[in-house]
Amino acid sequence: MRPARRILPTMRPAILDPLFASISSLPGVGPKVSELLVKLLDRETIDDCRVVDLIFHAPHSIIDRREQPGIARAPQGAIVTITGRVDRHQPPPNARSNVPYRVYLHDETGELALVFFRGKAQWLEKQLPIDETVTVSGKVDWFNGRPSMVHPDYIMRESEAENLPLVEPVYPLTAGLTPKFLRKTIEAALPRIPQLPEWDDIALAQKQGFPSISDSFHMLHAPRDASDIDPQAPARRRLAYDEFLAGQLSLALVRQRLRKVAGQPVHATGEISNKILESLPFSMTNSQRDAVADILKDMAGTERMLRLLQGDVGAGKTLVALMAIAAVIESGGQAVLMAPTEILARQHYATISKFAASANLSVEVLTGRTKGRERDAILERIASGEAQIVIGTHALFQDSVAYANLMLAVVDEQHRFGVHQRLRLTAKGISPHMLVMTATPIPRTLVLAAFGDMDVSKLTEKPAGRKPIQTITIPNERTGDIVARLRSALSEGKKAYWICPLVEESEESDLMSVEERHETLTKALGPGIGLIHGRMSGQEKDAVMMAFKNGEIRLLVATTVVEVGVDVPDATIMVIEHAERFGLAQLHQLRGRVGRGDEASTCILLYKGPLGETGHARLSIMRDTEDGFRIAEEDLKLRGEGELLGTRQSGTPGFRIASLEAHADLLEIARKDAAYLIERDPELTSERGAAVRTLLYLFRRDEAIRFLRAG
Repeated sequence: MRPARRILPTMRPAILDPLFASISSLPGVGPKVSELLVKLLDRETIDDCRVVDLIFHAPHSIIDRREQPGIARAPQGAIVTITGRVDRHQPPPNARSNVPYRVYLHDETGELALVFFRGKAQWLEKQLPIDETVTVSGKVDWFNGRPSMVHPDYIMRESEAENLPLVEPVYPLTAGLTPKFLRKTIEAALPRIPQLPEWDDIALAQKQGFPSISDSFHMLHAPRDASDIDPQAPARRRLAYDEFLAGQLSLALVRQRLRKVAGQPVHATGEISNKILESLPFSMTNSQRDAVADILKDMAGTERMLRLLQGDVGAGKTLVALMAIAAVIESGGQAVLMAPTEILARQHYATISKFAASANLSVEVLTGRTKGRERDAILERIASGEAQIVIGTHALFQDSVAYANLMLAVVDEQHRFGVHQRLRLTAKGISPHMLVMTATPIPRTLVLAAFGDMDVSKLTEKPAGRKPIQTITIPNERTGDIVARLRSALSEGKKAYWICPLVEESEESDLMSVEERHETLTKALGPGIGLIHGRMSGQEKDAVMMAFKNGEIRLLVATTVVEVGVDVPDATIMVIEHAERFGLAQLHQLRGRVGRGDEASTCILLYKGPLGETGHARLSIMRDTEDGFRIAEEDLKLRGEGELLGTRQSGTPGFRIASLEAHADLLEIARKDAAYLIERDPELTSERGAAVRTLLYLFRRDEAIRFLRAG
């Protein structure tokens, strides 16, 4: 058994310390606000949430307070700045709390009512004294020919009006954080940006018109007009390029590291794989055969295989992986299959155990929930080599797990694993061949961004016996008809999913929440309706999914947690509520949950009209095609990669500024630059190499530097 390699600890350059201070070191950020910022900035824990994460939180639009048209000419719904004289205060009669407090002011064009719900008279009299000239800014609403402004954003005496911020950035928010507080916190973070070394190629930076990195951050947060918010603004292009460069460099370093360690050639005999194939009730598709041939060819050499296997939900990736696993076992090795969640790991275990039984293979499952004696016994079987196939979650690569002869790692990507998790294996001094499976068909640019120059196999056909899924679009007003159709389908013993976009009703949103929908469907259809959403614990979700699989539940109301999910072959109806709010790839993934058995299936897309152009295009494509590759390309055109792989949280290649759609030209340049750099300076020891190390730390790509040190 080989000893595991220890990786040297990494040293972040001291210049970055102010940026990697805890978020709670900023003024006004206590434990409660920290929790909100962790959620907003998509970090896992408070400890992991740093000042740098706020600095990367880019504004998505601006409020322009330079518009000062006068009261009578203020457009409906526009944010304007008005200077006028305060005429009178109108407190609610008898201090009734449901009637607002109004203050009237006028300019030479007309009169404006300022409206304050639960307004405090004392405070308002001080802020808006009668006969005083004041400047107010906020959104104007017209009703019955009279303009009003509810809760102005700013109220200032005329003498202080020059302090009014005329152009303000608008940031993505999370419930509980006010725009004002977030802006103030970001303003407090900006002075911590140090003068960083220049890591970009000077000629390239000049040609592209890139500002320095420090200037780019300051410009990002101080837009002067709409063009500064555009993805093509120089500051945004600079940051996007650096983000791509950091990503491509970490992929290149990892590739270099992988290439250093020779792979063990796998000599397939067909002895085991033939037994498995004979036991199958169907034969492999042509693209499955091609993918297996590619994999066997890759593994037969001394260079390690690093291949991406793309295929739609239900295209038969697991069988291809199993053929690769069989070849490795024929060659005397072990294989692991790593899944992103406990529930998926156990599902793979169930599927693979069934196939493996025909060839008498020993399969183990190891997840974070495997504890005590059971865990010790499994670890022993893995270390002795008795366990030939090991399936599990991240737990497979913890320090306590030692393998007898690991020759292949299959990673069920589902975009929940970054490149770094895939490489922790290498860090253990083990050099297995690697097969990464993904169910999201990915356009080439995205493959480059997420995986570097990985070899790719595509599964393009559906397995035999699968029927096409009929997709229909129906406006929300006809929800009642759908419920009636479901009633008769459920009485015939059919199973259905009902997907909602949100977990709970929020004030700003008119979307039907999953809990409320569960309640209305239970009232309409009776008990036996399951509910599953992201706030439930892993065990609760597993229990509901098992009840659905076993038929105790016939209708499952869920959020998108089922997108990556348990295989329920006899589910034949998928209802997606507010389908216009989902991305194409996500709709396609959700639709792929049905149509997995031999019965005809239906996908109903409920939408709220009127549809915008993008919404319309999206739903039409869903009706027209089930080809995931076409859908992925269309999706990239329609909305960029930001959500191409589901939502941001599902782990797009982690881009905070860069957009594949807007910055594809920069990705190509960054890829070439990274390759050139690594070729010239493989250990990053030159002057530019040292600066590039700082870049990798800044973009949280430090795992790549650990590989340098481990080399």
